[in-house]
Amino acid sequence: MKRKQLFLLALACTWALGASAQWQWVDKDGRKVFSDRPPPQDVPDKNILKQPTLRGTLPAAASAAAASTTAQQDEAAPAAAAASAPSAGRDQQLEDKKAKAEAAEAARKQAEEKAQAERQAKARAENCARARQSSATLASGIPMAHVNAQGERGFMDEATRAAELRRAQAIMASDCK
Repeated sequence: MKRKQLFLLALACTWALGASAQWQWVDKDGRKVFSDRPPPQDVPDKNILKQPTLRGTLPAAASAAAASTTAQQDEAAPAAAAASAPSAGRDQQLEDKKAKAEAAEAARKQAEEKAQAERQAKARAENCARARQSSATLASGIPMAHVNAQGERGFMDEATRAAELRRAQAIMASDCK
């Protein structure tokens, strides 16, 4: 009976070893993914941070990579610490790439804002020039024609001329700075 219990205990222990077969990789969004299944085919090898080391639980495609990690496991504890250091470096590389991408995005937004400000400044300068020209023409006192709401052509009376002059001066006050 003791042998049977010992056998069941050993079987239970080996069964639990399958649960330690974990894959760890970084997905396309920069997040770490943990799974008992291998990553999708589109994940590059450089983004795979950890592979299972038990030969019995590995798929056939990953058996070559497992041979190198099994050799690392057989070494002493310092070798295991050295093996974990590159995975931290990969995280740092991903963080650096993410920071560079964020900096590039911020630079692009800043360039867009600068271009928008230049377009607005150009539009204000054009409005200012038109308002100055209109103001000079209206202040000259020569008879001016305009088109009314019905599309008929008529001459400006003094009230319309004064209203147009005030409008031109308001535009000059806001855009000619």
